[in-house]
Parts: sequence; structure tokens; C-alpha cells
Amino acid sequence: MRLPIERKHVKVYPDSKRVIARFFFNGEERAKEVIERVMSLSEEEVFSIISPLLQEYSKRHRNITKVLHRHCNKLKGLFSDLGFDFHDIQPYRQLLIGAYFTHEYSIESAAFFNPSIIEDPDQSELEDGEKRLIISYRAVGEGHISSIAFRRAMIDKNNNITVIPAGSYIDEADVVRNAKYQKKLFFDKAVTSMIDVNVLRELEGKLDDHFEYSTLRKIIIDSQRIQPDQFKKMEYEKVLWLSDSYYEIVFSMDTDISDRVIFPISEFERKGIEDARFVKFTEDDGRIVYYATYTAYDGSLIMPKLLQTTDFYDFKIRPLFGAGAQNKNLALFPRKINGQYAMISRIDGCNNYIMYSNNINVWENPIKLQEPRFTWEFVQIGNCGSPIETEHGWLMITHGVGPMRRYCLGVSLLKLDDPSIEIGRLSEPLLVPNNDEREGYVPNVVYSCGSIINDGQLVIPYGLSDYSSSFATVDLNALLDRLTTTDKTKIQAAELKKVEVV
Repeated sequence: MRLPIERKHVKVYPDSKRVIARFFFNGEERAKEVIERVMSLSEEEVFSIISPLLQEYSKRHRNITKVLHRHCNKLKGLFSDLGFDFHDIQPYRQLLIGAYFTHEYSIESAAFFNPSIIEDPDQSELEDGEKRLIISYRAVGEGHISSIAFRRAMIDKNNNITVIPAGSYIDEADVVRNAKYQKKLFFDKAVTSMIDVNVLRELEGKLDDHFEYSTLRKIIIDSQRIQPDQFKKMEYEKVLWLSDSYYEIVFSMDTDISDRVIFPISEFERKGIEDARFVKFTEDDGRIVYYATYTAYDGSLIMPKLLQTTDFYDFKIRPLFGAGAQNKNLALFPRKINGQYAMISRIDGCNNYIMYSNNINVWENPIKLQEPRFTWEFVQIGNCGSPIETEHGWLMITHGVGPMRRYCLGVSLLKLDDPSIEIGRLSEPLLVPNNDEREGYVPNVVYSCGSIINDGQLVIPYGLSDYSSSFATVDLNALLDRLTTTDKTKIQAAELKKVEVV
């Protein structure tokens, strides 16, 4: 018999009015034609066009002139090809050219789902029992491109949840490319990214054990210049795309959390940033760092990546390396276990694995933790966010896929000092898509990327059929009771098996 849960009446839907201004480029030849046409206009004509545009779009974007200038600057090389001195072009004309190479993109016009929830770093000026939360979502727009969006929420002592309305503007972050690369790790990742081995060997021989982005970029540009083979030129370009997977993004301090969107930046994530699993991580010295694992997708290849922040303004992004950093569904434990980082993964697309590491970016030697056991998870089992620490063990929300590709949520309990041992697992799903939740972009799916415990209840934000999101709660003691009253001999058998293997 399934445990009773409470579905909250709060629903969060996609909002097509949430737009960002993106660079629009339709090929070099057409771009040159547009530039020449704008350059043929008189200053009066330029002003008569750009002035009403600025008035209209300043109501939709925080700093539209900054965006238009940035997009115009991306075309500097084309101006010189056409015989124009970029620095002689008047500001209004630059803005107008930038406008012709800008389009609005609605980041969540298609879907807003797969949430992950954590406590806000700012818990000041609250009433007793209140808690401020940050919820990340997978936002999907035109072309099924996914990005990470945020909302702030409040939860009271009775676990009533209020999602704060989003702000009027959305801001993309400024990108900072200041990474220093470790050669071995970088080229190991390049091999798994299916880049030509001969190109990699050539570049590897020209680089020091540690190198910077600017050094790699110069070597690649010089190599492309003397390379007649178009295939090889593209392989060089792929190495540059991989280097672009290491970056830092910084948001303006005057933005609300709901104004910030992490949109695909590198070529290896151009088709989307999927299913971020945020976790509040406590370092050995007590410092708090917020990490998120997510999946970068370029249309064919999957690259697991790690995002790191302390304040949700400044984010560092890096790829994850190693045999365990494959496929989707990586989730970091919220602290080290026995002196090592710990991670749940699903390297084969079907089973849950656990792995340990001294380096948070490198994951080897995955150990199978769980495989499908019950009929509702026969197709696959995976995690739904980072495990949550309780006095009885690590609480891990899972998803199971069953007949008709129906996704349900389950729960497992892992041993506290050795989470490779499963203490208990619900034989029935905790949450299944009901009649109000089963219709959407992908029918019959409930899914989550991270939950919390609050006031004696497990609070689960979840996506509804890959379209919208809601919340459910379940009594924590009742849940732990169910998990710990499963067959006690299972722990002893698992521990004995480990001893025999050793």
C-alpha cells in the first residue's frame, strides 16, 4: 500500500513573456548585405528608426543599448572586410546595426519543469518557522533549447509554499574565460568527445602541462590557418568548443534571482542545459558551497558538467571527467563521506551507481548500487537529486520508468557511513502522475531534481509531464518507518558480500 502524500495546489507554468535578447546571425554574406544597407542610410534615417526601437524595447529589457552595442561589436571583422572603419561609425548607427542582428528568445515558452530546491543563502528578517527557498527549473523555449531559470519561494511552519512572482526583466550573465586547464584531464575529455585523435596529439605536443585559454586559442587559430583539410579545420574548432566548456559567469548585483538565466554558452551545450541538480554542500571547515550537476547537450553528445557558486551571482562551470562521469543523472552528496566526495550516477542509462573521489571534478570506478527491482521501474531507475541526510541514513529520491514509459518517483534509504549499502527501498511508488498531471509535452511523467526536509516533512518539487511544475509533501517519520522496516537481513547480506569481494 502506498504512503499518503499531499499534493500542493501551487502550480508554476511556463511564461512566454520571459524573453532575452540573443545575437542573430544568418551567415556572413547576408550579414554583409545588411551592414551595407544600414551604412547607406542618412544619420536622420538612422535616428528615426533606432529611437522608437529603443523606447519600445527598453520596456522589455534591462539594458537594451548594452545588448545592441555588444552584438554590433561581434561584427567588427565584417566591417573591415567591407572597407568601413568601425571606430568612425556613430553610436546610433552602431545601435541600429546591432538591432538588425538581435532577436528575442522566449526562454520558457514551451515548458518549465524538473525543479530542484535548496535553502536560500539569505534567511534574514523572517518570522519563526518561515524559510526562504531558491528553486531552479529547466526552462525550454523555441527549438527545445533548455536553460536554467530560477524562482524564489517561501515556506512556512505548516509547509505551505508560496512561489514569489518573477521580475519584469531577464538577464544573461557576463562570461569570463579565465580558466587554466590541466593538460591530461583536458585531452582525456577531448577523446571522449570524439575529436580526431591525430589533431589532439598534435595540439597536446604544443602545450604545457597547464595552459590558459588564450594560449590554446592562438595555437588552434595558427593551425587552422595553415591546414587545407576542411575536416581537420572543423576538428580544431571542436577543441576550441571544448575549451569553451570551462567558464565563469557573473550576473549584475541589481538582478533578482528570478531575473537570472543560465543559457547555453559553449558549443558543446548549444542544444541545452538539462536538469540541474542543486545541492547545499558543507565543506570540512564548515563553509557552504552550492553545487549543481547538469547535462550539456550539443544535439548528439552528452557532457556532464558541474556548476559552483556561493552567492548565485558568480558561477564557475567545468566539465566532469572520468569513467563515472558519463551519461545523465549525476547527483552529488551534500558533504564528504569518509573523507571523500560521493556521487550517484547512471552511467549505463538503466541502473544507479555510486562513486567516490578526492577530486570533485574527476570520477572513476563507479560501483553498481541499484538496479530495477519492481515492475514500475523495470525500464530504468535513476536519482531525482542529491541524497538527503537523516539520522537513519541517506534519503534518496529515485525515478522509475515502467509500462507505457510512465515515470514515477520512489524513495530509497542508504547507510549513513557507507551509502553503497541500501537499507530500504519503497516497493510501491511514492508519487505517480494522476489524471491532472499526465498530459503535457511528454505524457505520464513526474520528475524531480532535488528535494528538502522541512518541519518534519519531505518537500518534493516535481515536474508534470515535462510542461509545468508543482509540489508534494510526505510525513518524514512515516516514510523512514516504511523504509527501515524492510528486511533487516539485507544490510547484513550486503555488508557480508562486500567483505567477500575484498
